[in-house]
Amino acid sequence: MAGARLGHRSKGLNMKSSLRIAALTLLSASLAVPVMAQQTGEATYKAKCAMCHGADGTGNTPIGKNMKLRSFKSPEDIKATDAELFKQTKEGVGKMQGYAGKLTDAQIQDVVTYIRTLQK
Repeated sequence: MAGARLGHRSKGLNMKSSLRIAALTLLSASLAVPVMAQQTGEATYKAKCAMCHGADGTGNTPIGKNMKLRSFKSPEDIKATDAELFKQTKEGVGKMQGYAGKLTDAQIQDVVTYIRTLQK
């Protein structure tokens, strides 16, 4: 009888351990996704956006100055929602071409996430 109780406790402890491991795994994955998006967004930004907007997002490049680009650190861009920045990137704004068909929605969202890091 005592052995049966011990077996029951052992199964309970194993279940608790399994649940803790699963919870920690999910937590780790949820924390890693934004970091991966930032890294992906950064690579896409450097390849597609930095030429005009500059590595720091201020638009302080020959093309950026010629096109009179506003800095991503401007009050207007800081106040803009992610949806607004997404739409501008996808459809284009002013002289900037849109990236619909050139970047996936996920890539554009990753770039918006990266732009937010430049605003800090």
